[in-house]
Amino acid sequence: GTDSRLSAQSLLIITNSLTLLLPEQIMQGTMMKQAGAVSPVLGSRTRMSLPRLAGRTPSCVGAHAMSSSAVPGVALAPAPNGNGLATPVTVNFPDFPVPTPALYAPSVAYQMAVKAAAAKCEAPAMKIFIGGIMAGLYTAVGGFLAVCVANGLTSLIPAAPTMIKMGMGLVFPIGLTMVTLSGAELFTGNTALVPMAVYEGKASIGGLLKNWICAYSGNFLGSLMMVAAVMVTGLLVGNGVPIAMAEAKISQTFLVTMTRAVIANWLVCMAVWQALSATTAPGKIISLWGPICMFVTIGLEHSVANMFFIPMGMAMGAKVTVSQFLLSNMLPVTLGNIIGGFVFVGTAFSYLHGCLGPKKA
Repeated sequence: GTDSRLSAQSLLIITNSLTLLLPEQIMQGTMMKQAGAVSPVLGSRTRMSLPRLAGRTPSCVGAHAMSSSAVPGVALAPAPNGNGLATPVTVNFPDFPVPTPALYAPSVAYQMAVKAAAAKCEAPAMKIFIGGIMAGLYTAVGGFLAVCVANGLTSLIPAAPTMIKMGMGLVFPIGLTMVTLSGAELFTGNTALVPMAVYEGKASIGGLLKNWICAYSGNFLGSLMMVAAVMVTGLLVGNGVPIAMAEAKISQTFLVTMTRAVIANWLVCMAVWQALSATTAPGKIISLWGPICMFVTIGLEHSVANMFFIPMGMAMGAKVTVSQFLLSNMLPVTLGNIIGGFVFVGTAFSYLHGCLGPKKA
């Protein structure tokens, strides 16, 4: 009948429509029906059979016309049949790229963290130290911006200290963003990542100690370098925020300071974990911003941040001695940061996603 008299041009239009209009169905493995043809998708490469007209195939619909050159991107292979029945034409669809997820699953992120931490432990000590200097500089410049913002807010809203700390919290994460995207060595983040590699047998205790010592000392030196640079600029002259911060940070008891440090680095390591789980730069930045903003706004204690804030205050005239700085703040804060990262992120996540957890049956 007239309904079965399709031209070769119509057949080409059908095949083009299938390849251009149905990529999602192809990727999802659905059953596609078009022009009386049904094709299940097998893997990422699809084959579809389309009917040809029995006894009515024009001469132009031959092997040459139905070759892959006739329809760009589609390979057609006719199967002639002389018995008067409809014969299939095979359509080979090209492979479609698998999209990268915006966020890795926790189990996948854990394996990525283990791999990254193992590489950190295998790196030469000098490389870790230089990476630590850069991380100290990045964190310190975030602190530099934070005290500038806090000083401006103090004159605007002097009776709202929490709002001033929130202003600091909103800008301080710029430093950790620079650390994360540059691959620098931050001691506090490594207190969570490196133990994961040790638990999984990808790093040794010696490698862990090498990483922590080199990163910590590099962070300290980078922070002090930024203190010296800021003093030369004179940009904090008249800014009382660093002085007030330095004096407040050495005024608490050992236990109070250490507890604040545990919570602080739990949040910092969660920021590092979330950034590691994201697959794009915007995703990494957004993921880490919240936890860092939280610990600054709350008023918790972070050892690498204090490597800048307290010496900055001391350089500007704060009544803090070197022994007070080291014993009343850096010692309890460093211990608390190790507990927060090592126990509540590194060990906890190894139990949830790694070898410390229950074995699968």
